Order: sequence, then structure tokens, then C-alpha cells
Amino acid sequence: MATRRIFDISQTLSATLPVWPGDTPFEATPLWEHGEHCPVAVARLTMSPHSGTHTDAPVHYDPKGKAMADVALDAYLGIARVIDLSHRTGPILPDDIAFALDGTVARLLIRTWSRFPHAQWDSAFAPIAAETIRLLAQHGVALIGVDTPSLDPEDSKTMDAHLAVKDAGMHILEGIVLDDVPPGDYELIALPLKMDGVDASPVRAILRELIA
Repeated sequence: MATRRIFDISQTLSATLPVWPGDTPFEATPLWEHGEHCPVAVARLTMSPHSGTHTDAPVHYDPKGKAMADVALDAYLGIARVIDLSHRTGPILPDDIAFALDGTVARLLIRTWSRFPHAQWDSAFAPIAAETIRLLAQHGVALIGVDTPSLDPEDSKTMDAHLAVKDAGMHILEGIVLDDVPPGDYELIALPLKMDGVDASPVRAILRELIA
């Protein structure tokens, strides 16, 4: 049986991980360490649920929305289409993604960076226009994934794209890394942690080549 290639599209959670301005930095602190009286190592983690590659729960942008433990998992498993928009600048508009919508796309992953900014926070990321979310919903897309830290601009106070996701009942993946993934269709696996009352979850997101 031929081996299907796997692309790890997750950021590495580490002390150098850039985080949203004002959010909680990632920190892994040794709690127990190997020694004469301790046979195991155990760390204490401090982090935001929006750290690195993550999915937003509806309660993040909707006071009446579901928390992470209550969100259905179907959208995070299945065929996803990767498109490369790293050649353009500014908000992602409906005309930018229309070419990829042929009626078969349930999950759309959008590359906007020419190279993902692992080393520092970059406020000048490309947001997704609310009209683009509405177009995706019209074509039956259940999940949108972006390599940016948010669908909306850093300074947004209205969260238009997130609210369009809410209205459409879609799901969100943010902070995926698509630098080395050729455009095309893959199997997405990006399951959130089952955390009660929490507004997001880091995920270990992968893409697996489809069976020819």
C-alpha cells in the first residue's frame, strides 16, 4: 500500500511563539523533574486557548454560542481544499476565492503569507471580508482555515467576518502553516481539545494526501 504524505500545518508551541498583543504568552514550566525521588517529568503549561494553530469556539464571538467541548467535530475531519493567495495584498474578497468554489468544497484553507512569520508578530495580516464568508456559506463550505491569527483585522471592534461565520454556522481554523503545501485537495485532521467552558482550542492540524 502506498504511503500517503502528511503535511503538518501546525505551529510549534514554545516560549518564542508570537501571540496576539495582550494575550497570554506560552510557557512550559517544569513541575516535576527526573531525579532520585521522581521517576517522571511533568510540566505546567500557561497559555491562551488561541495559542498558535487553533480553532475558535462559537462562544468566542457569540455570547450565546457553544464552548469548545460542545462543538461538533465533523467540520474538522474530511476533504479540504488549499488555495494560495500569497501573491496578493489586502483583505481577501469574494473574487479572490470564487475560482476554488466548484460545489465540492466543504473546507477551504487559504494561504496568505509568502512565508509564515514564526519569529515575530506581524499586525499587517490579510483579513477575510465578511462578504467572502457569505459566499463560502452559499457554496456549502463548513470550515474556513487561514494562516493568519484571525479572520478579522487586529484593530477590528465589530468582528464582521466572525459574525458572518456565526450567521452561517461555519467553523474556523486560524494560524495554520501552509508554506510547503501545494494547492489542491487533501484530507484535513484538526481536532480541538474537549475543554469545558473554553472559547478556543489549540489543534495539531495535519493534511494528508488523498488516495489516487
